[in-house]
Amino acid sequence: MRLQKFIAQAGVCSRRRAEELMVNGMVVVNDRTIKKLGTKIDPENDRVKVRGKVIKLEEKRVYIMLHKPKGYETTCKITRRKGQGARRTILNLVKIKERIFPVGRLDKDSSGLLILTNDGDYANKMMHPRYEHDKEYVVDVARPLRKAEIRKLELGIRILDKKTSPAKVKVLSAQQISMTIHEGMNRQIRRMLEAVGNRVVDLKRVRVGSLKLGNLKPGQWEKIEPKK
Repeated sequence: MRLQKFIAQAGVCSRRRAEELMVNGMVVVNDRTIKKLGTKIDPENDRVKVRGKVIKLEEKRVYIMLHKPKGYETTCKITRRKGQGARRTILNLVKIKERIFPVGRLDKDSSGLLILTNDGDYANKMMHPRYEHDKEYVVDVARPLRKAEIRKLELGIRILDKKTSPAKVKVLSAQQISMTIHEGMNRQIRRMLEAVGNRVVDLKRVRVGSLKLGNLKPGQWEKIEPKK
């Protein structure tokens, strides 16, 4: 089995993130640091460590839908700031025995639907742009969008040295819109609106693919049966 697939199936992270960990020297197999992508291992006999911890394949697959509140970080690592206590992360909200990781991200100042799982293949299919899973957001903006600005968003905007795919934009009220994208670039919605001279006041993700946030309240979560 390829090493990055093993790491993903062990519930550590997605396959893409596993590749980053390998390249950065954080993966050890039988006391040897492995950086070469595509390296194969024997899941039954090889001893794999990620960030110094031995990992094993997860037998039970878990899929969770969380309504992430604002102020919580999308990470399953317990981190601390110098001189302060632990940051508020999604681990404070979802407490189960299985090791899980987030599928994609929502920044600290955003809220809404976040999927967590220990299934690396599922995470990869949900996150990778080529599968084109729509992500729908309800966005409060600083000022009403002009028709020309909406048109620019719908054609694609250049951010982070890359042009985004066309977005679907629907005006809900004077200063609230619905935006649907299928990519997951860093702070993409915020950067797209900044590129047309506007600013996000509030951002909530309400749908990923066929999964909808529905009536889940901030901080609530539930197990789901995903459509693969």
